[in-house]
Amino acid sequence: MANLISVALIFAAAILAYGFRRRIMEPFRRFEARNAQRRADEARAMFDRFAHYRKTVEFAEEQVAAVEKITVPDERTGEPVARYLFLGEQFATRKDAESRRFAAVIERARDFYQDLDRIYLSRRGRGGREPPSAGPGLPSPPPKSGQMTRKSQTLPVFWPAKWFSIKGQ
Repeated sequence: MANLISVALIFAAAILAYGFRRRIMEPFRRFEARNAQRRADEARAMFDRFAHYRKTVEFAEEQVAAVEKITVPDERTGEPVARYLFLGEQFATRKDAESRRFAAVIERARDFYQDLDRIYLSRRGRGGREPPSAGPGLPSPPPKSGQMTRKSQTLPVFWPAKWFSIKGQ
């Protein structure tokens, strides 16, 4: 008798699972679709020289607030009208608000690249700060032959020679 109840419960569970299979499988299908899209984007980015900029703009877009639709009374008539709110500023049309949001996204992405320049170029001595020396009282290593130098910085030879003097010639 116990085996009969166990078999009946297993069949009931199988029938319920079959009945709800669409609800159960839908999250897995969405997950798989997102994974396939991500893999396709990564494959495309390998051959796209502007992929880094696109990813930076996408990342900055996640950080900027979305445009919200609000209803406020009109100044002249008092009737409720739809306005669009972005960073505390009201716009008459969604297009105006979205263009302001896009400008804010681009500004944030541009700030990211300026920060990169400030951080990495200052390590090489371009940002007004000289790079740390090899130690107290130790001179910097000499530049390799075939490279151009500017102050204490070594640059590859593809820079225009009129900007830099070539050492060793």
